[in-house]
Amino acid sequence: MSVKALKKIGVLVSGGGTNFQSLIDTIHHKYGEIAVVISNNRQAFGLERGRTAGIPAVAINPKGYPSNEAFDQKIVEILSGYDVDLVVLAGYMKIITPGFVEAYPNAIINIHPALIPSFCGTGFYGMHVHQAVIDYGVKVTGATVHFVNEVADGGPVIMQETVMVADDDTPESIQQKVLKIEHKLLPQAVKAFCLDQLSVEGRVVKNKVASN
Repeated sequence: MSVKALKKIGVLVSGGGTNFQSLIDTIHHKYGEIAVVISNNRQAFGLERGRTAGIPAVAINPKGYPSNEAFDQKIVEILSGYDVDLVVLAGYMKIITPGFVEAYPNAIINIHPALIPSFCGTGFYGMHVHQAVIDYGVKVTGATVHFVNEVADGGPVIMQETVMVADDDTPESIQQKVLKIEHKLLPQAVKAFCLDQLSVEGRVVKNKVASN
């Protein structure tokens, strides 16, 4: 019986890459192969995480390209060169262009530190999200893994999980609570994709395992 080849994954990072590390620890060479990590920031520690794991690490300066479209086209070219099946945005702080989305339909996964459709979209990133959660006074927040489409944080939701917001929480303490969920949810979603367990029907993502 032939062994099915592991799906190849390209990861995009902009900073420390803790979510990327969760993929290295739980997915790499088990359910998928992380073929390359790319960053728009040459100082991103996520690149070093890749090198330590023996994963090709590429830094690209957006300022070297005349437009966001040209920059994303270069990234797509690199991903294509590694035969990538799935792109994961693991703390990638740059909104990708429609051309990028078209190159990988329902094959780009992002994680957002709130419960989409709340506290998401343009301007809602990093600590801005957690500050908005406190300012609004909600009692529950969490993390969302979703497919990427042409709208910022607007793609179909794959998985979500919640955390409680305490009266004495700060943006920093909420961030730590949510990160714990992110480090669990993102690998789960990537694993499900690699095992062909996810299907998309309109806006609804169905998980063959979860629905059984």
